[in-house]
Amino acid sequence: METKQKLILASTSPRRVELLKSAGFAFEVLRPDADEKLHAGEAPVAYAVRTAREKAESIAARPGTVVLGADTVVAVEGRILGKPADAHDAERMLRLLSGKLHEVITGVCLRSPEKTVCFHAATAVLFRDLSDEEIAAYVATGDPLDKAGAYAIQNGAAGMVRRIDGSYSNVVGLPLCEVIEALENF
Repeated sequence: METKQKLILASTSPRRVELLKSAGFAFEVLRPDADEKLHAGEAPVAYAVRTAREKAESIAARPGTVVLGADTVVAVEGRILGKPADAHDAERMLRLLSGKLHEVITGVCLRSPEKTVCFHAATAVLFRDLSDEEIAAYVATGDPLDKAGAYAIQNGAAGMVRRIDGSYSNVVGLPLCEVIEALENF
């Protein structure tokens, strides 16, 4: 996939890199510098879009470039679940998600020297009821430790997901369809 301008991904997420490569994009990856701390009273969508914008703004948008910043969060019962602090935190998050519907929200920001466009995508995900043994076995793989909400749908958590409503790639970390459309209109 070609863009009119050179694409710069303001993220070190291996999942975002894989998704963009799978869509055929050529791009450069730069490490962003953003405040990913949740602000008091910040709603999940506002948080995801703010951090995506801060990531995009932390990289210089040179003429002929578009910087893509993104941030994905999991929200359940109004609470944001970021990356777990450790294995116990991952188990806590998975117990919280067990048998429940939750949202995966990705804030996206596209930025050039001339303009900035930010948006979000949300996908509803329903987990089946999980046993403590299943949760412990999944956490023991180490897979959930660097993932928002302590799971990766594309890996070992696929069997935990009863259904999704919305973008699958959003749950992985970047809503590809929406990003492609936004880049075409950028």
